[in-house]
Amino acid sequence: MDTTTIYKDLDERYFMPAFSREMAIVRGKGAKVWDAGGREYIDCVAGIAVCSTGHCHPAVVKAICDQAHELIHCSNLYYVPHQGDLAKKLVEITGMHKAFFSNSGAEAIDGTLKLARVRTGKKKFVAFTNGFHGRTVGSLAVTHKPAIREPFEPLGVQCTFVEYGDPNGLERAVDDDTAGVLVEPIQGEAGVIIPPIGFLERIREVCDNSGALMIADEVQTGMGRTGKWLAIQHTEVVPDIITLAKGIASGFPMGALLARDGLEFKKGEHGSTFAGGPLACAASLATIGVIEKILPDISRKGERFKTGLAKYNPRVRGLMIGISVGEKCPEVQKKCAEQGVLVNCAADGNLRLVPPLVISDKEIDRVVGVIDGALGQVVL
Repeated sequence: MDTTTIYKDLDERYFMPAFSREMAIVRGKGAKVWDAGGREYIDCVAGIAVCSTGHCHPAVVKAICDQAHELIHCSNLYYVPHQGDLAKKLVEITGMHKAFFSNSGAEAIDGTLKLARVRTGKKKFVAFTNGFHGRTVGSLAVTHKPAIREPFEPLGVQCTFVEYGDPNGLERAVDDDTAGVLVEPIQGEAGVIIPPIGFLERIREVCDNSGALMIADEVQTGMGRTGKWLAIQHTEVVPDIITLAKGIASGFPMGALLARDGLEFKKGEHGSTFAGGPLACAASLATIGVIEKILPDISRKGERFKTGLAKYNPRVRGLMIGISVGEKCPEVQKKCAEQGVLVNCAADGNLRLVPPLVISDKEIDRVVGVIDGALGQVVL
């Protein structure tokens, strides 16, 4: 029995069937991974925008190992190694006032919903069609996709969904009891959907006029993914709260919420056993150190993808790339994998690429060639 079959057999016998999967990834380095059969792939999924510094970056590995030799966990009952340093760094990066850590993006959103409610005294939220904010009870309530939300209702958080990019609909939806408006500066799970010019600025205006908080969900778009630390930094808009996760620690589970001055949890209002632990904070600091060095080159790499895939009208912002393919997207994904390139299909038949930020020009050109060939075979 080969290794992949062993993985599959154990999974089918003992693991709840929540995921669809066929491949076992067992090793990674930089922008490449290897499956259980030893086959090499250029990874343009990157754990869904998680492995920002590539797989097993030496600086991140060293930071985790060094910290593991000293202290793995100590609880937030005490001052945690690296936690204050990381909070300071993220405050500097985001322009916010203070940070709170979590174990995931969904937890960061949950914390944000609590913070918005307790500080504004309001209860309702507004979010956008095709937006994705997580699968916990709280974050699912502000996630639009009916197929994953409706089976679990009622969810305890009242949310109105407005068409992404529709400022008039937004203005009608926000009222005096709206605690916050959640928006992805670029919708990732929807297929890399970039908002119309001026839309984020209009959200800021509506929030200012109503007293609602503007919440930028940068879980997928943050940490250099778009060529700036935050996708919203491509505008002049400053939100009230920012959520981060995915690429924040190169694959070590972690999230964060950051808020402007005047918005913070008071003692006893929020907590977490594991959040902001020594290993996670060490991994995140090392990740930031790597991204600082490569950040100036990310937009150029995105333009290389854009030029190579120009005939397919890709949506590109840094190293977030989306291509509308339609119902044949899964077939294109399969063809790419057969040629040694991993991509995935987001919503509505959109091919999505979110490769490690360290991907090389040579690897980009290889990916472009494979995608071009797959689209030519399947779609054109």
